[in-house]
Amino acid sequence: MSGIYESKLRALLESAGIAIGGSNPWDITVHNPHFYKRVVTESHLGIGESYMDGWWDCEALDQFFYRVLRARLDAKVSQASRALGNILGVLVNLQKPSRAFTVGEVHYNVGNDLYEAMLDKRMLYSCGYWKDARNLNEAQENKLRLIFNKLELQPGMRVLDIGCGWGGAARFAAEHYGVSVTGVTVSSEQKKMADKLRNNLPVEVRLVDYRQLDGSFDRIYSIGMFEHVGVKNYRRFFEIARNCLKSDGLFLLHTIGSKRSSTHTDKWTHKYIFPNSMLPSARQITTAAEGQQLIEDWHAFGNDYDRTLMAWHRNFEEHWPQLRHAYDERFYRMWRYYLLSAAGSFRARNVQLWQILFSNNGITGDYYVPREHKAVLLKN
Repeated sequence: MSGIYESKLRALLESAGIAIGGSNPWDITVHNPHFYKRVVTESHLGIGESYMDGWWDCEALDQFFYRVLRARLDAKVSQASRALGNILGVLVNLQKPSRAFTVGEVHYNVGNDLYEAMLDKRMLYSCGYWKDARNLNEAQENKLRLIFNKLELQPGMRVLDIGCGWGGAARFAAEHYGVSVTGVTVSSEQKKMADKLRNNLPVEVRLVDYRQLDGSFDRIYSIGMFEHVGVKNYRRFFEIARNCLKSDGLFLLHTIGSKRSSTHTDKWTHKYIFPNSMLPSARQITTAAEGQQLIEDWHAFGNDYDRTLMAWHRNFEEHWPQLRHAYDERFYRMWRYYLLSAAGSFRARNVQLWQILFSNNGITGDYYVPREHKAVLLKN
């Protein structure tokens, strides 16, 4: 029986130009013969856990996953698993308020030392904007300037950051644009570091679920948080953004996007990386925003996330000798798998990165949405 699984998996991989025991960096080496059945029967969970367990290796996981996803092998293996996940997502609100802090505890609280080593100097855990950038720090600053130029931030504005992470974006906005920022996070470790790094800037970070937000703000942005909201809560998310935004305000949503509508993430990602997460589709976003907010611009640059993830992976590998005292070998393989499989997914255009600009009532007068990240002259 095991030979049947091996034959099936070999044939699938060969159709994507991947060999078992081959010499290309994207070819794989199998160490445990039970690998074949585990992957065929358990799909995403099986291939991820078997890598964590050391059952197989690949020199270039990003290139392996690029070929797997470009050939749509994931769909051929995981059809039954995906169907069951969709049913669960329809029946259960995986992101209800009682579960809001789970991803903070499981993922964002894993260790500030890890994120300090892996991320840029401002600890921005989202896609950079690599146009004209020479390194990760520049790509992340480009991203912030792009967002804040689109929002036309001006001194004295009150700004809301939904999902502020370690506060890097909020501090940059306060320092370079003269605004005051209220940020929210569900990670106690993120808040602890954000408070430590505030440097007397007009930035307040609150440890609350976004559904507890109120107040009135000139501008709102959310960078890399919407992936945790869930389709059952999208409408509520946009209601809150509308209610918190002044009538002439702007709201920018920066999010990973899926090419298909779903109600869940894959089992491996749910179990080990982002519990209760899911990627929104364009249709799900527009349906949730319809009648509440007007789309002023939709900007896609998913390939930049491939470059961002590869930069994070290089940093992770470089600092692993200093990190390994706090994290074991299975964690190392898990994190490596996470970063490189995600890079391959963006490279294959399996997932996207979107910046979507909204207004409550439509922008009046001339407005040309920036695509540049240069510093702009502030109005007096």
